[in-house]
Amino acid sequence: MIVRFRHNDLQMNNPPHPGLSIRHDCLEPLGLTVTEAAKNLGVSRKQLSNVVNGHSGISPQMAIRLDKAFGGGANTWYRLQAAYDLAQAMKQADQIKVERLSTVT
Repeated sequence: MIVRFRHNDLQMNNPPHPGLSIRHDCLEPLGLTVTEAAKNLGVSRKQLSNVVNGHSGISPQMAIRLDKAFGGGANTWYRLQAAYDLAQAMKQADQIKVERLSTVT
């Protein structure tokens, strides 16, 4: 199966947690439960459930497992997580007080 993401998650200002893509683009079309998918991925049900439900992120190893099982590319899975993490951090950017040292040319 080749995963085709339904929206451009990498370019969104507020991308959804990539667990939603796992649920909607991988598990649901194949009629898989989290338990069945976790077994195939070689991870615990709890580990996959935490990712699918947005309680934990996609690690590099999980990205490789997702690519092997569903396609889409390990880099893409990992970039979805990075885009989500950065968007969450940007919500707190005003609270990070740093003085600019120099400009990049």
